[in-house]
Amino acid sequence: MFAEIAFPISNFKTFTYEIPDDLHSSIKVGSRVIAPFGKRKLQGIIVNVLKEKIYQGQTKQILGLIDDFPVVTPELWKLITWISNYYMAPIGQVSKAVFPKNLSTRYKPQKIWHVKIKKIASQNFIVNLKKRAPKQYAILNKITFENSPIQVSSLKAVASNPLQICRALAKKHIVELFEKESKLNTDAFSFKPIRKKITFNDDQTRVVSNLKNSLEKKSYTPFLLHGVTGSGKTEIYIEAVKFCLSQDRTSIILLPEISLTPQIAGRFKSVFGNTVALWHSKLTQKQRSLTWREICKGTFKVVIGARSAVFSPLKNLGLIVIDEEQEASFRQDSPPPRYHARDVALMRSRLNDSVILLASATPSLESYYNHQNMKLKYLHLPIRYGGAKYPIVHLVDMLKEQNDTGKFGQVVSGLLQDKIEERLNSNEQTIILQNRRGYSPVIKCGDCGGVVMCPYCNVAFSYHRNTNALLCHFCSFSRPSLDQNCSDCNSKNLIYSGVGTQKVEELLKDTFPKASIQRLDMDTSLSGLSITRVLTDFNNGEIDILLGTQMIAKGLDFPNATLVGIVNADQGLHLPDFRSGERIFQLIYQAAGRSGRSKKQGEVVIQTYSSENPVIRSAAKLDMKTYYKIALTERKELDYPPFSWLAKVEIAGKNKDKTFMLALKIIKSMTAKYSGLSLLGPAPCYMEKLRGQYRFQIIFKSVKTSDPNGKKLHHFINQNFYEVSQKYQNGKFRINIHFDPLSLI
Repeated sequence: MFAEIAFPISNFKTFTYEIPDDLHSSIKVGSRVIAPFGKRKLQGIIVNVLKEKIYQGQTKQILGLIDDFPVVTPELWKLITWISNYYMAPIGQVSKAVFPKNLSTRYKPQKIWHVKIKKIASQNFIVNLKKRAPKQYAILNKITFENSPIQVSSLKAVASNPLQICRALAKKHIVELFEKESKLNTDAFSFKPIRKKITFNDDQTRVVSNLKNSLEKKSYTPFLLHGVTGSGKTEIYIEAVKFCLSQDRTSIILLPEISLTPQIAGRFKSVFGNTVALWHSKLTQKQRSLTWREICKGTFKVVIGARSAVFSPLKNLGLIVIDEEQEASFRQDSPPPRYHARDVALMRSRLNDSVILLASATPSLESYYNHQNMKLKYLHLPIRYGGAKYPIVHLVDMLKEQNDTGKFGQVVSGLLQDKIEERLNSNEQTIILQNRRGYSPVIKCGDCGGVVMCPYCNVAFSYHRNTNALLCHFCSFSRPSLDQNCSDCNSKNLIYSGVGTQKVEELLKDTFPKASIQRLDMDTSLSGLSITRVLTDFNNGEIDILLGTQMIAKGLDFPNATLVGIVNADQGLHLPDFRSGERIFQLIYQAAGRSGRSKKQGEVVIQTYSSENPVIRSAAKLDMKTYYKIALTERKELDYPPFSWLAKVEIAGKNKDKTFMLALKIIKSMTAKYSGLSLLGPAPCYMEKLRGQYRFQIIFKSVKTSDPNGKKLHHFINQNFYEVSQKYQNGKFRINIHFDPLSLI
């Protein structure tokens, strides 16, 4: 017998291998195997099993299986092939995303030495031991007062070599020494189980009833749950999962930010206990390996995690929830496959005949449009839970502020300062949003006016005061700020301008020296433990002011947070991208929703230099319907999603002129276009140079009036760009294809 194997390479080819006799009964389509590939041994996935080989050349044998039992369900294999076809990604690369190479059901956790008292020693023995072997006496004394076995490594405070000493005591038959497999523990990534007594209001009861009815039918049903901030969406998820588990089916909860995991995990664990698994990039390799093995075995019934959790190898999947479904972090642009987890989840739900719930206070325009066109069933939670009131919103015109006060470049307005002071005096908490990290986002030359740029990207350096370094936020290249001169005139007269979270933190500490202030952004959240610690401290009232980027602007629920301040609401508003207004509206609306979620009414202070902008004004009024109506009208006039399908082809290379010429060559080689297709470019990307590569893009728009399901566009791109990388790349160029891109910059 023979098998065709796909490897995680940028090639659509499959390779034929002979199946050893002892693996004939074990290997199936979707099995993961190890096979020789050139001089290497690679992990691949079986895409076809043949009785006779079609390939006429010499074949090698498969070396072995990765897993002890099948992990690919028929539905999951169909999903892998769909992703490969839809996003034009080699099936080997898709399989690598679904089943990372360092995860296997054969994973054996590390064994840890434990020790416990075997019998009570006589008084004479103890006296002798204390005299002749004081270290053994000290260890024995410590173990004696423990009711259960303890880890030998925990005794290092008593002796530097506790294992050797415990072995000596075991020879005397006083203690029992044994090894135990280390257990999975992800408690540090979640709040302590949060138990609440919940009484649903009429709106929640109606939503739950709709979800249960659909779960009972066990058929594909897509919902859009539009619930205002603080309306109790998490409790809806829990009730739906309860019903799903009662049917002996499993559930996936997708979250856009790791910072949302601790709080939701705490709620779910209080209800579902040890059947809940966490899955995100901050887990250690050991935690990931153990979690994945137990998911495959069926130990976990509920998986909560970030984007890649959509691939969890759960069997009998009944429910998928996508919280904050509008978030761009559900989209993966690199490495391939370049997929959107929301769309993948919709397809997985369809293949599994399961219910999928897209949930948000500010749905994406696509989902909102799909509900209007009856593609998604609409569920609405129009009021906050428990009688909580909407916050009072103050819009501060910073141009007027600086004219009135004479203070130019002011970071925190007088109103926001006063409101923070009020909260400190009343023992209430404040959340401050500044969606840009670092200290100063721009460094200018005071002599020639030039901006200090990253040498590998066409992007300004950001100054980070905590490391006293200039850092590129795209390629992570950094250099000491003291060594920096202007690249144009070599002057050292550099001016650090702009405002990042570090500068806001410094100003707040100077203004409110007695307040407990904590910053949460990418620089302070390198581990999941640090995120959990900060959020736990804020939840417990140990932090007065929580400052951060968009990672604190959505999904979090802190009853004592009654003030939200948005330092610069204009951040990103004027980017040349058709979604920029939508993103800013959603961010402001979501951030405002963190205020006053309990009995005390909250307040929101929005600082802006564009007070008349319709995005800012609609967000300040918390008026989603008006803004979405404006946005959809603009999109329709310009034939942008949701009224069209988009594809973006990005061509990158080290030589600018040659890369552009290649882009032109690709366009000229295209087959005839169809009615309803328009083409933009080739043009330089907004950030023309990234990581040493010059980038050009070609945008394809296919209007839905002539291409209702996007098949024409897919056929056209497939016809013109299938294996285009192999055709033109030659190691000098990189060609990436993005279907349904969220951004054109």
